[in-house]
Amino acid sequence: MTCLTNDGIFLGKSDDGTGDNQYLPLKWGNRHGLIAGATGTGKTVTLQVLTEGFSAAGVPVFLADAKGDLSGLARTSEMQDFLTKRAGAIGFTDEYEGAAFPAVFWDLFGEQGHPVRTTISEIGPLLLSRMLELNDTQEGVMNIAFRVADEQGLLLLDLKDLRSLLGVVNDQRAEISAIYGNVSPQSVGAIQRALLRLEDQGADKFFGEPALDLHDFMRIDKDGRGMVNILAADKLMNSPRLYGTFLLWMLSELFEELPEAGDPDRPKLVFFFDEAHLLFDDAPKALLEKVEQVVRLIRSKGVGIFFVTQSPDDIPESVLGQLGNRIQHALRAFTPKQQKAIRLAAQTYRPNPKFDVEDVITTLGVGEALVSTLENKGEPSIVERTLIRPPSSKLGPISNTVRKSIPTESDLADKYDEAIDNQSAYEILQERAEKAAKAAAKEQESTPEPKRKASNRQSVGEAAIKSLTRAVSSSIGRTIAKALLRGILGALKR
Repeated sequence: MTCLTNDGIFLGKSDDGTGDNQYLPLKWGNRHGLIAGATGTGKTVTLQVLTEGFSAAGVPVFLADAKGDLSGLARTSEMQDFLTKRAGAIGFTDEYEGAAFPAVFWDLFGEQGHPVRTTISEIGPLLLSRMLELNDTQEGVMNIAFRVADEQGLLLLDLKDLRSLLGVVNDQRAEISAIYGNVSPQSVGAIQRALLRLEDQGADKFFGEPALDLHDFMRIDKDGRGMVNILAADKLMNSPRLYGTFLLWMLSELFEELPEAGDPDRPKLVFFFDEAHLLFDDAPKALLEKVEQVVRLIRSKGVGIFFVTQSPDDIPESVLGQLGNRIQHALRAFTPKQQKAIRLAAQTYRPNPKFDVEDVITTLGVGEALVSTLENKGEPSIVERTLIRPPSSKLGPISNTVRKSIPTESDLADKYDEAIDNQSAYEILQERAEKAAKAAAKEQESTPEPKRKASNRQSVGEAAIKSLTRAVSSSIGRTIAKALLRGILGALKR
């Protein structure tokens, strides 16, 4: 049993298991939270306990599994001795039993779950520039490229669409620069190279169709339990910019799509973001402002966000101040910087006269945490030293054989597992270029050649046809043929 009351998730007992039960009220689940602590102090178990509680209460959950440890949520606990001993220590023996939870596995690379895709148009120039690590000038060119796509009705679905568009922007840079600002071939080339690096990391599988419908994260099983959506992020961690950008894109999309929820008695959806610092590392000011805005406003849509990280100072202060539910595992104080982080973390809690928070943070045992949640009218509770309850689902990963069998049981396989290549910018620009080349050749044939002295110098028409031939011979060149014709053979009409 994971939820011992109708309106709260049982976390454990205070004072080493001898005190009061500690709960996370479901009513305040959309006021966001923080799970922090050094490696090996019990953050993963706490995340698992919260996930079980939300799922049992009918709240769907999304979590990023950075180490592969959370797949055990899909299978029943093996009830090892140390788990039953923990249950006994907090007086939880009679209620404690194993349980599996309805899980769906996802993977940006499509290897350990259903593929997760979005389109270039949906992710937008700001997040895409962040993913590509572009400088301000290159980001400006990316914004111009998206404007050109909008004006020409070009749908950007995947990387080849964006490459074709950048070819057009480069070829028409004189005209475009006069309207929107300077576009240099160096900036376009830098973006193209960044796209190649991104593709080498496997991100080409992330862009395309069918695009993810985020409502598929918000499903309930036949028993009324919220679905647990587990993103395989172990490989994704090797591309931290891709990981952070993907998470921020999901939040932004939810904020745009979901209606206002008022003040619900429980969240509509809860996100757990492991390695949360990757959202903020080296983030430009504009991106940090966007994160802060989304975190502040998305709770009105009934969505709760829990950031999981090693230290609270990994989270910007403007975001940290919005996290009302806090579970702090042990921190280490080996360096002056770590000592300062502990001091600052201690100051964020409502004091408990029974102990000094700053001292306790460094002496917590594995599975212990300082817990402070919102209560009553939304004020923080007094911080309590708490022994966290054992999970009901399997602790640790499930086998690859079991894991691979779970996605095939899902009805989402038919919807997402096969990629679709619809007509988009690449195909449209290619078709335009081929039509332009044929029209140029036809006009060249129908125009009589004036008599002139023999010369080795090429005519304008000959140069145009040769340029078109070279352009159509490559996928990128074909996208710029129309512009080339318009500039050289001014008589051509669309």
